[in-house]
Amino acid sequence: MTRTVLAVPAHRRRLVESAARSAADAVFLDLEDAVPEAEKAQALDAACAALRELDWGGKTVSVRVNAADGPLLNGEIARLGTLDRLDSLILPKAERVAEVARLGQALREVGRARNRGPLELELLIETALGLVSVETLAQADERVRALHLGVGDFAGSIGARSAEIGGSPAGYRQTTCEADGGYLDTPLDLFAYPMMRLLVCARAFGLRAIDGPCGAYRDERLTRGWAARAAAMGFDGKQVIHPSQIEATRDAFMPSADELAFARRVVNAMRDAQTEGKGAVSVDGKMIDYANVRMAERMLALAAHGAL
Repeated sequence: MTRTVLAVPAHRRRLVESAARSAADAVFLDLEDAVPEAEKAQALDAACAALRELDWGGKTVSVRVNAADGPLLNGEIARLGTLDRLDSLILPKAERVAEVARLGQALREVGRARNRGPLELELLIETALGLVSVETLAQADERVRALHLGVGDFAGSIGARSAEIGGSPAGYRQTTCEADGGYLDTPLDLFAYPMMRLLVCARAFGLRAIDGPCGAYRDERLTRGWAARAAAMGFDGKQVIHPSQIEATRDAFMPSADELAFARRVVNAMRDAQTEGKGAVSVDGKMIDYANVRMAERMLALAAHGAL
């Protein structure tokens, strides 16, 4: 499971070592936005060294490479594509099928030197073009196994008036006139549509769906609340940008005791109903059928994986 995906600048060895020791389910070493241009070569050296030298335990380990249309990607593939401890590459600003397909082919060519299975590809959808193309991007190469929503760059791509990563602009609200002549301002969620579109695409093609980070890493309430939103929608996990966000984010993706108790009642009730030849039954005053059972079983599976 990748409930928590910790991002860390590849050239900051102390932070990388901390990430390797952390409780995150997955870590990605960043060669892109978190690294100044003058330190890109150093960051690639550092990422390769960290993948060879550090104990990553059972974590999924990825590297976010530089953009497909830039001069650095080919060199990054040549060096990273042979490393056995690397699980996947994350392609930022994924927009064009040809770029994803070309990256997949390049990985096939260099991957023969790996002793493990093929490297996976994870696509970071963070532009307007990327979002409207997400269904074709998801099918661009058989190595594509996950979609991430890049909330910061996406907001910038559509011109949203907000500098807070992962948050809706203060002005994005609906004002309504009440019966008493007063007015009510209701905040709206800038990311409801891109999150749902990415999630539906991921589910349609059997991919993991990872939400973008909460930039207010010192704010536990926002961290927990935004993670709970993604978890409730059905996302598999969420990026975090600081170790302090791991526990709150992980817990948000774990079903509550009440949810698990209800799920068990649903499964048990339908099992009993089957013996009586029934396709539906009432549980806690609610009519349930096999669709409810599938939802309940997924929740129980999440809990079982989370306990490992």
